[in-house]
Amino acid sequence: MDFSLGKEHKLCSTKIIDDVFDSGVHIKSYPFVAKFKEMVLPKDVSFQLVFSAPKRTFRKATERNRIKRLCKEAFRLQKNDLDAYLKSQNKQLAIFLVYTPREELGIQLLERRTEKLIKKIISQLESNDTTH
Repeated sequence: MDFSLGKEHKLCSTKIIDDVFDSGVHIKSYPFVAKFKEMVLPKDVSFQLVFSAPKRTFRKATERNRIKRLCKEAFRLQKNDLDAYLKSQNKQLAIFLVYTPREELGIQLLERRTEKLIKKIISQLESNDTTH
């Protein structure tokens, strides 16, 4: 299993991010609010994502960066289920994750919640497949 979350998984395109916000699926799973959309990505990866920690909640850039680093680490350790599902279905996903709590959560809790979020995303994608 590959536990890396390299540069190719980073969602940078403002065009894609805008598209995700305009017409993407919205899921709440504490401590995240996720917006994602199935689309063709410029790189040959199953998903690209971006993390966000609101400036209103975390005033200092060091706090925001730490939160995003912790979230990225939690996602990196839990991403294999999502990666395997997307590859088996031959899909690509753009994901925007917003961290919502007002305090920093521990890494173990973030890992468990990230796993739960990934399962919700997969079940949402499966339910979309059955409706189409």
